[in-house]
Amino acid sequence: MKVYLDYAATTPLDPKVLEAMKPYFNKKFGNSMSLHSWGLEAKQALEESRETVAKFINANPEEIIFTGSATESINSVIKGIAFANKDKGKHIITSSIEHHAVLESCKWLENQGFEVTYLPVDKYGFVDLEKLKAAIRADTILVSIMHANNEIGTIEPIEEIGKICKEKGTLFHTDAVQSFGKIPIDIKNIDLLSLSAHKFYGPKGVGATFIRRKVKIDPLLHGGGHEFGLRSSTENIAGIVGLAEAVKLRSKEMKAEAKKLTKLRDYLIKNVLKTENSHLNGHPIKRLPNNANFWFAFIEGEALIVQLDSYGIAASTGSACSSSTLEPSHVLKAIGLKHEEAHGSLRISLGKYTTKAEIAYTIKVLPKVVENLRKLSPFKGKWK
Repeated sequence: MKVYLDYAATTPLDPKVLEAMKPYFNKKFGNSMSLHSWGLEAKQALEESRETVAKFINANPEEIIFTGSATESINSVIKGIAFANKDKGKHIITSSIEHHAVLESCKWLENQGFEVTYLPVDKYGFVDLEKLKAAIRADTILVSIMHANNEIGTIEPIEEIGKICKEKGTLFHTDAVQSFGKIPIDIKNIDLLSLSAHKFYGPKGVGATFIRRKVKIDPLLHGGGHEFGLRSSTENIAGIVGLAEAVKLRSKEMKAEAKKLTKLRDYLIKNVLKTENSHLNGHPIKRLPNNANFWFAFIEGEALIVQLDSYGIAASTGSACSSSTLEPSHVLKAIGLKHEEAHGSLRISLGKYTTKAEIAYTIKVLPKVVENLRKLSPFKGKWK
């Protein structure tokens, strides 16, 4: 049996999305900046896609900027806001459990003379709102807190965070890569937002940024003035059309899918925790409907992934972007896990094609794999 349970890393392209994209690879291949009919056809598809994405989050079309990925979006926001507003201040606030795209951008800015405050989180991964309030200063130009964590699934209180930032006169950005299309998003108190198509059954290589009107931001890419001058580069029309089609499908499917996945997730968690010395990471309820993250004592996550794969089950130890490293997850360390505990982690993420039979198979296989690995483990008996 083949079971894909790594939807947080990437999702399969929905067949309807593929059909919507196909004409823009060969028949409707024009450059949206061209003035002839081929270009106008591409331009129309581009603007219709922009309207679709904007409508989904109650934004204005001109507030949607298409990018090549969520990483590009995040880099553009954090660096663009920093340099556009450096006369006001050079202080940025983020959390200790952000995606590497946020953390590495912030580290780079520190080398450019900016100051970054990394807020701690509690054992569930929540940012303390009082600590956030206390951290915001007169020279704070941006707060960047993710909507939902990509590893442990915890959903941050971004509405409250946004209110605090608005009251303090500070811009608020949220990385909504994992949450977009899975749970509702209200941009009322959000100034900037990043998303990626391949996380919700769209194509890889295309993302988008919501930038509220009148927000001052410097472009990361300079050139022909595409995307309102904020992202120069010939638009990937096929990818953008695919992103928009995936958004349309999310409008129809999100609510029912969330209900289904929450049931499957809770069924999975309940049964996995029957395994001796197993623990859930993240909040038991305030988490993404498709996310379950565990740590198992006395084993290594990498060995667990390999063994599960031999049974046809795909999962991960954490973020797909850092799975090639042997360092334990910075997210798990931030919520209080010890080095060896964080090494024994497993992220299972579900999607719309996940069935109860697949979860039942996983529940049957996982305890056996854990038991077999513990028999071979050099760690058992060494922990205090």
